[in-house]
Amino acid sequence: MLSAETKRRIDREIAKYPTDQKQSAVMSALAFAQDEHGWLSTELMDAVAAYLEMPPVAVYEVATFYTMYNLKPQGRFKISICTNLPCALSGATAAAERLKARLGVEFGGTTPDGRFTLKEGECMGACGDAPVLIVNDRRMCGFMSDAKLDELVDELGEAAARGEGRPGWSDA
Repeated sequence: MLSAETKRRIDREIAKYPTDQKQSAVMSALAFAQDEHGWLSTELMDAVAAYLEMPPVAVYEVATFYTMYNLKPQGRFKISICTNLPCALSGATAAAERLKARLGVEFGGTTPDGRFTLKEGECMGACGDAPVLIVNDRRMCGFMSDAKLDELVDELGEAAARGEGRPGWSDA
C-alpha cells in the first residue's frame, strides 16, 4: 500500500529519531500516506503501523485525534474554515455560510461532483488575518471577503476541471 517513494519519505523522518523510537515519525508517515492516497483507510493505517513496527491502535489514535487526517474520501479540494471565536467575530460565520451556499453542502459534506469538501476548522493561528481558511491542509488564505471566497472557489473549480487537487479523485 505504501509506495517506494512514500517509504523513502518515511525513512527520512525515521532517521531524525533514535533507532528505537521510529514510531515518533507516525504523524509524518500518516501525512505522506494521505498525500499518496488522498485519505487514510484502515488498511493504509495498518500499513503505516506495520512499517513503523507499532500497534495499529496507536496509529488510529493519532489519525483520529488530529483534524488534518482524512478518515474518509474527501473532495479534490478540502476547504477548512476557522470558526473559533476570534475568526467568528471577524466574519468567519458569514464566510462559512457563504461557502455552504456556494458549494451547496454543510460542514463535513462533499459536493456531488467530488470537487469540494467543506470542513469546520479549529484555530489556525492566524487570528489577525480572519476570517481564515486552509485548502488541502497546505494553503492558508486570510482576510476572506465575499469576493475573495468567490475567486477562490472559481480558481479551485477550474483546477479540479484540469484534474488537479488531491490524488484518487475524478470528476463525476
